[in-house]
Amino acid sequence: TDQICEMTPEQKNVYASVLREVRAQVMGEVEKNGLAKSQLHILAGLTRLRQAACDPRLMGLPKTFGDEDSGKLEALRELIGECVEGGHKVLVFSQFVSMLQLIKAALEKDGVTYEYLDGSTVNRAERVDRFQGDPTCGVFLISLKAGGTGLNLTAADTVVHFDPWWNPAVEEQASARAHRIGQSKVVTVYRLVAQ
Repeated sequence: TDQICEMTPEQKNVYASVLREVRAQVMGEVEKNGLAKSQLHILAGLTRLRQAACDPRLMGLPKTFGDEDSGKLEALRELIGECVEGGHKVLVFSQFVSMLQLIKAALEKDGVTYEYLDGSTVNRAERVDRFQGDPTCGVFLISLKAGGTGLNLTAADTVVHFDPWWNPAVEEQASARAHRIGQSKVVTVYRLVAQ
């Protein structure tokens, strides 16, 4: 399910500003070097736009922003609250470790028990075992690269892709962490899409 998340007014302003800047940079690069030689600049620009759509704080701007300035983060908090209250276990994937840190801080404010995994996590098995076995641990925050393969997280029945990836196979592989071969459990998958 694609869940459309309305950007906040402040976030829309940041996004529009980044869009103008990226457009000018990319068009200048394409004009100067051609489309084929500008692909890295195009991808870098798209990444910056994805970050702005997630949370203005990812942009490293001098202005101070808070949780309420991210439409996606507010939507995620609401979704997680409903899921945890309903006894569901949730996997939350993001490409951006810095975004996971912001989500982590928001969950702590909300009093939600969670586990966390990114590329720097050394005790992966302990984190997985706690999420799998502890009924009070309702959320597992996972970086897309660290959690895309090799994890068995079948306690989860809900998967959230905070910043949908442009390669659907990567998302599917991450979502598959909640499935076990031969298991008939239904898993709900949400993609948070900024608008």
